[in-house]
Amino acid sequence: MNLESTLLLIDLYELTMLQGYFYEGMNETAVFEFFVRKLPKNRNFLIAAGLEQVLSFLESARFETEEINWLASHGFRREFLDWLRLFRFQGDVHAMPEGTLFFPEEPILRVTAPIPQAQLFESRIMNLLHFQTMIASKAARSVLAAPGKDLVDFGLRRAHGAEAALYAARAAFLAGFSATSTVLAGRLFGIPVSGTMAHSFIQAHDSEEEAFLRFAEANPDRAVFLVDTYDTEEAVRKLVALAPRLKERDIRPLAVRLDSGDLGAHARHVRRILDDAGLTGVGIFASGNLSEARLQELVAADAPIDGFGIGTSLDTSSDAPYLDCVYKLEEYAGKARRKRSEGKATWPGRKQVFRQHDSAGMVASDLVALDGEDHPGEPLLLPVMKGGARLSPPETLLAARERSARGLASLPEGLRSLIPVASPYPVRFSAQLEELRRSLDRAFA
Repeated sequence: MNLESTLLLIDLYELTMLQGYFYEGMNETAVFEFFVRKLPKNRNFLIAAGLEQVLSFLESARFETEEINWLASHGFRREFLDWLRLFRFQGDVHAMPEGTLFFPEEPILRVTAPIPQAQLFESRIMNLLHFQTMIASKAARSVLAAPGKDLVDFGLRRAHGAEAALYAARAAFLAGFSATSTVLAGRLFGIPVSGTMAHSFIQAHDSEEEAFLRFAEANPDRAVFLVDTYDTEEAVRKLVALAPRLKERDIRPLAVRLDSGDLGAHARHVRRILDDAGLTGVGIFASGNLSEARLQELVAADAPIDGFGIGTSLDTSSDAPYLDCVYKLEEYAGKARRKRSEGKATWPGRKQVFRQHDSAGMVASDLVALDGEDHPGEPLLLPVMKGGARLSPPETLLAARERSARGLASLPEGLRSLIPVASPYPVRFSAQLEELRRSLDRAFA
């Protein structure tokens, strides 16, 4: 079964609703929008990610014969299943490009299609957008906490499954990470891959010197040495003693890696040992249960660390492991629709988001308005698919990464903080949208 195209990767209620639409003959145009209701407590902004996977899924998703047969054995009616055999997405999609900064109540994706089509894809669209947006937004915090440092995704082994590991690597690179240790992510997405060695390689040899030498001989262009298996500073001294032999073999040590203990103190001692030996070009890379808060502490303390490997906290978004995101019906059969549930009310109608910048080019405020309104600022939702077909070739990951970098550079200082800002970013709603909401409330009072 191909996860990139199977339409069984949905919630059951999508199919039961679809069967209801089928027998009622409901096929009018619906508009659904994906948005986040509120920010997690430790976030001041979010970064849109995952659109590429959504568009690929919409293009290719279909029911295979064996899947139709399986559904027949689970109570679905034959006429409905025969209809599903030819089911394809033929709708339109507007979206914020990947790497775009956004805020609560702002739709980042809008699907316009006959209601069976717009409905069926709900769960997978949410699954793809939610995860990568969550990870990209988490990764951006490390990028802001450690400007100019090399950041490497180390999270494969702690990610919640293979797909999560791959998409976490992609989202982190989009947000500004330098590389990933996940090799398949490098092949699939063109992300630079980076890694060193495990403690087991050191332990498997009779001495650290032998382990260092054999590793360097086998990997002359990737000579990064893990030095904290036994005694960190002593291991660096052994590496210094080994340096002439490595030079004879035309091997240049690139860096040492610290993975435990007081990383700041170790880095200072290691830097001094390396510099005193004339190995000023050997970098220091640190890992070991790191988070953006710890990076910020190390950078603030001026620890001489050139790069960081970040795993568990990144790939699980440990401090904010989910977003309060939804995919809601906003219009059907030409009429605006609004959910009024307590604490879960929505803004009606198909919408556009306009962003204004100040004179210095920093983001200043956003306006959520009805689609078709004309307001100052940059419209953020762009057409990306029409009639089920992309309007342009897939955007490169590098282009999304550059957009993310520009967005982060445009954040005012307060929003760049790792702690919640006292005055959240201003998101306003147009008078026309406000009036539409009130008119619907009056109609259903």
